[in-house]
Amino acid sequence: MSAAHAAAPPPAAPAPEPDGTSTGVWPTSVRRGDDGALVVAGVDVRDIAAEHGTPAYVLDEADLRGRARAYARAFAAAFADLAGADVYYAGKAFLSVAVARWVHDEGLRVDTATGGELAVALRAGVPGGHIGLHGNNKSVDEIVTALEQGVGRIVVDSLAEVDVVARLAAERGVRAPVMVRVTTGVHAGGHEFIATAHEDQKFGLSLTSGAARKAVDEILARPDLDLVGLHSHIGSQIMDLAGFEVAARAVLGLRAQVAADTGYLMPEVDLGGGYGIAYTGADATPPTPEEVAAALAGVVRRACAELGTAVPRVSVEPGRSIVGPSALTLYTVGTVKDVQLDDGGRRTYVSVDGGMSDNIRPALYEADYTAALAGRASAAEAVPSRVVGKHCESGDIVVRGVALPADVAAGDLLAVPATGAYGRSMASNYNLVPRPPVLAVRDGAVRVLVRRETLEDLLALDQG
Repeated sequence: MSAAHAAAPPPAAPAPEPDGTSTGVWPTSVRRGDDGALVVAGVDVRDIAAEHGTPAYVLDEADLRGRARAYARAFAAAFADLAGADVYYAGKAFLSVAVARWVHDEGLRVDTATGGELAVALRAGVPGGHIGLHGNNKSVDEIVTALEQGVGRIVVDSLAEVDVVARLAAERGVRAPVMVRVTTGVHAGGHEFIATAHEDQKFGLSLTSGAARKAVDEILARPDLDLVGLHSHIGSQIMDLAGFEVAARAVLGLRAQVAADTGYLMPEVDLGGGYGIAYTGADATPPTPEEVAAALAGVVRRACAELGTAVPRVSVEPGRSIVGPSALTLYTVGTVKDVQLDDGGRRTYVSVDGGMSDNIRPALYEADYTAALAGRASAAEAVPSRVVGKHCESGDIVVRGVALPADVAAGDLLAVPATGAYGRSMASNYNLVPRPPVLAVRDGAVRVLVRRETLEDLLALDQG
């Protein structure tokens, strides 16, 4: 049985109506027109569907730019009396040439985790010095590209990687800027954090086992490596910022101990990202960039004062909280059927022309989303519904529980908000379904950022 079926569905509440707020589930420009159809940045979703088809990711450019700009300004203000701060857009959430260019225009740097993401950032014109490279299993080619393009930091994830980066840097006559990813034992997500038993994972070097300190010492002994600082990432979809204080104190403590032992005080500390967003009306209000920046600045200020060390330059890596709420996925309804439940109730299954190939998170993580009738108004009674995809898989669920009008029918448009993060970046061709396009909307106009895949694209890969 799939995970999506194993857990009880959330209550079937209707989607919140668009309200223009940055902490809601919809892009800030979304509203309903006089006849009830959704309008995004001045464009009616019916016009989008008619011209570009469905399913489609619809991305509000001004909304995304505004969120990136808010992070840049919030961290600049909060850390103005400290050592400053850099905000790296986490490309894993969603990256295209245009998006990389937009966030850099708004004052952000770009964090990449693969050679593909690195290539997109470089094609967008982001300077190498404003790019970071992550990854627990970087290839030689990825490291070489980073070195040759002057990437600002390579986040070392293992002791073996210290040797590889040092060797490749020496061969090219450069000094590689590196950070050490530290596993602090703190894991955060949702509304809670736990400060123990989270070192059994593939990422980072353990603080408690001494592996992180060993990596630091080995890097300091290598003339071809420049130890920029320490990196800590504690989780995703974080609403409660308290976990950052525990992790930051641990990392800053290691930094202070290294300085006491070696005389070298690392200039930077990266406190990761993972700040949460609202996916449904039941979610808590997510922290604003100003709240995040103020909280982290306070942590760094207090911890460094207690440790007696100068404050480092701080960096963070929001991705989901920038692009996630900036987009929605537009679907067309196909089959609609009522299903009798074991408890005597009924649920309406609304099938759409996409599914787990364009949003794997509900099947993979039991992630909850909501959906709304997008192409018209309805006065019909709202009934418990489940939005499902077209794939040959029982776990192909887009929205596990939502109240939709009882008159939803084939041909209607549905919109699922908050899909800008991880929808397209984790999309697949399961059942050989082509991936949807990414469409940017701004000031009443639509342009294609990433075109729709076609069957010809899929067949072109098959060399049989």
